[in-house]
Amino acid sequence: MIERRLAAVLVADMVGYSRLMEDNELDVLTRQKSHRNELIDPEIIRNRGKIIKTTGDGLLAEFSSAQDAVKCAIGIQRGISDREAHQNDDRRIQYRVGINLGDVVFDDGDIFGDGVNVAARLEGLAEPGGVCISDIVHQTILDRLNEPFRDMGSQRVKNISRPIRVWQWTPNASVVRTIPKVALRQRVQFTTSSDGTQIAWASVGDGPPVLKAPNWMNHIEFEWKSPIWAPFLSEFARDNQFIRFDQRGNGLSDWDVERIDVEAMIEDMEAVVEATGLKRFALFGLSQGAGFSVRYAARHPEQVSCLILFGSFMKGGLARDNPAAKAYFETAEMMIRNGWGSTNPSYREFFTSNFMPDASREVRNSWDEMQRISSNAENAIRIQEMNMFIDSVGLAKEINIPTLVLHMSGDRVVPLSWGRETARLIRGARFVELPGNDHSILEGQPCFEMFFEEVRAFLNEHGSH
Repeated sequence: MIERRLAAVLVADMVGYSRLMEDNELDVLTRQKSHRNELIDPEIIRNRGKIIKTTGDGLLAEFSSAQDAVKCAIGIQRGISDREAHQNDDRRIQYRVGINLGDVVFDDGDIFGDGVNVAARLEGLAEPGGVCISDIVHQTILDRLNEPFRDMGSQRVKNISRPIRVWQWTPNASVVRTIPKVALRQRVQFTTSSDGTQIAWASVGDGPPVLKAPNWMNHIEFEWKSPIWAPFLSEFARDNQFIRFDQRGNGLSDWDVERIDVEAMIEDMEAVVEATGLKRFALFGLSQGAGFSVRYAARHPEQVSCLILFGSFMKGGLARDNPAAKAYFETAEMMIRNGWGSTNPSYREFFTSNFMPDASREVRNSWDEMQRISSNAENAIRIQEMNMFIDSVGLAKEINIPTLVLHMSGDRVVPLSWGRETARLIRGARFVELPGNDHSILEGQPCFEMFFEEVRAFLNEHGSH
């Protein structure tokens, strides 16, 4: 008999199940059975839940109370952590858990519906050992459980057309950063690119407008919770209207897209400009965003008052036919495919050690987390490949627009020589070398103040013309 009712749905899945089974199948199955019999199943029963079905590496449970579901999930995660504490990192069993409250269809011992689908997607967003819940669950338990949940902002999840606001609990949660006041004035909006792709964009601040081109990974909501991006965005919005968007394939823009290529990026920029109603503005390009900015400026010179390019390159490593770049790309692709969101620190260290060698562990971890929630492995590989093949050299030589090029002296991702090359290609460009080895700038470092001193002076001269 088919029945429809409101239910709290819990979805749990073991992290790295295939790898663990390949290493020692009997050991994993024995430990998993012990956890089920002694912890997981009793915890679900104690919290008045019901297991609907199990898989080799996970389970689906239903609760009549969202509070019971969350208490159960946290109890399981803490218990698993204690029981597995003696294991090495690469052998430790960990689960991700997602919980949603929604309308569910019960049929022949199974459950279906949007409520189940959202819970499953939330599970995929959770950190290993953590719990992700939807906003409706968080509102339900807010004054009833004394547990710290961190706002992850709205997230675009597979097969769900609307963004879902997500909250996350982790056993060793770091101190929650205070969101800058300017972020509270941000309103996310959506526009449609020429091929029908939905693009999320937002604007903060007042003054001469600056449009930021997309870079490696973006999330226009979650960036405000980042120790890397929040100070940077606040400083840019202090004297300017700062407009940014999530490129297709990540953030709050459409993920399931046919095209992720350079031309699509330009079309998305055109769609955002049309949606904002901007007539003339400065363009800011970070890393590969510099190549997109040059292409846009070449196509729409009447709109672009000036260019600000940071950590820039006009030609990707694979477009240069560089053997070292090819080796890097192949390694990066393997790391992304096998380690996106993995508990094994060697995967993220491959990226963080290059992108942010001078950053603290807290900053590195936040950067890694933003990558993980901003996109999936498939799209990350597609974006990486697009960036490695970009070639805007010819267009850089043609444009005649005031340009400021800034670059970190010890950048390990984009060599200083590539930034100098950008400045040489663009007629009349100014070049500023900043101290440091990171691919970005961090608040508190000398380069942060130097960057904005140069940018403000340049925008005062060219940004409002």
